[in-house]
Amino acid sequence: MYRRLLTRPNNSFFLFGMRGVGKTTWAKTHFKDAYFINLLREATFHSYLTDAKLFLREIAKLSPKRWVVVDEVQRLPQLLNDVHFAIEEQKLRFALLGSSARKLRRTGVNLLGGRALERHLSPLLPVELGEHFSLADVLQFGSLPLILDAPSKEEQLEAYVQVYLKEEIQAEALTRNLPGFARFLKIAALFHGQVLSVEGLARDSGVARSTVQGYLDILEDTLLSFRLPAFEGGLRVKEKKHPKLYWLDSGVMRAAKQELQVPSREDRGVLFEGLIAQILRAYGQLKLIPLDEMYYWAVSASERVEVDFLIKYKSTYFAIEAKAVERLRPEHFIGLKTISELKGVKRRILVYLGDHDFLHESGIEVWTLDKFLKELEHGF
Repeated sequence: MYRRLLTRPNNSFFLFGMRGVGKTTWAKTHFKDAYFINLLREATFHSYLTDAKLFLREIAKLSPKRWVVVDEVQRLPQLLNDVHFAIEEQKLRFALLGSSARKLRRTGVNLLGGRALERHLSPLLPVELGEHFSLADVLQFGSLPLILDAPSKEEQLEAYVQVYLKEEIQAEALTRNLPGFARFLKIAALFHGQVLSVEGLARDSGVARSTVQGYLDILEDTLLSFRLPAFEGGLRVKEKKHPKLYWLDSGVMRAAKQELQVPSREDRGVLFEGLIAQILRAYGQLKLIPLDEMYYWAVSASERVEVDFLIKYKSTYFAIEAKAVERLRPEHFIGLKTISELKGVKRRILVYLGDHDFLHESGIEVWTLDKFLKELEHGF
């Protein structure tokens, strides 16, 4: 069992994370005496679906301050009315686990009136993997516990995508055009770490532009991806406006585009950038590093001058570039040199796969991956 960085809240909370990320295992470890309700079990799901008062009758016997864990809560968002009542009247505490925020946002989260916190569980981070962390394996297969513990990672990842289409998309009726969404899924995997072109996605997927916008929302709401916005202020040049797309797990992304072989050198660059994005986002959500907002920064499409990540904290910025190379060349520093003109940039950091750290003559801090991970532990 892996030690997760997520700590147990003292009050009711939602815990979101993609399927297979380990939410149930984490909850069973931290809430051993809780009353567990697993809505993924069809018998349990249908019991609550057909008997609207069953949930309240079951939890009525519980003493105040008792924890109740509801797994896959998005399957029955109407239960949140009763959860709200139980928090107010019975003083119960709830851990509400979900692999999709879509239905909850549309039909009930606000009913809790801010009485429940929101937490996120990411695929396993390097520090959580500890001695089991292998950069090559994580880039090729991702770091979902479900996949890492499988006899065949390739077969499990292929099955993961099929189960996602069947149980998250088809069963929850998130779209009426499952073949179109399946085509979109493969094309969207090609955009990992790239600036989004909705027109290109629509054309290659064979669906309407407005449909692709909805599909991107589904991909994000089911916690498989996130969009990184472009930073839009600061320099006196035209900057990009379109967001970048990042999948939360490289293995799932590669399974979606049906490419699970050893990554090429070119692919490693995008995969490494995606891993750094995942790590920064997870540490920010866990409040382990100072992060209010995260962007990417670019001067213009024609000049191709970019910085992968721009972290905002209060009025200052941290600029971070990820390079999957062992030896650095002058062109690797161009983006970080240019962004020095942006007001408020406090530190400029380049993370690479070399074996020593140093301070570049331009003031850019050059870190190995090990150094980057250690600095994260101290909050930068």
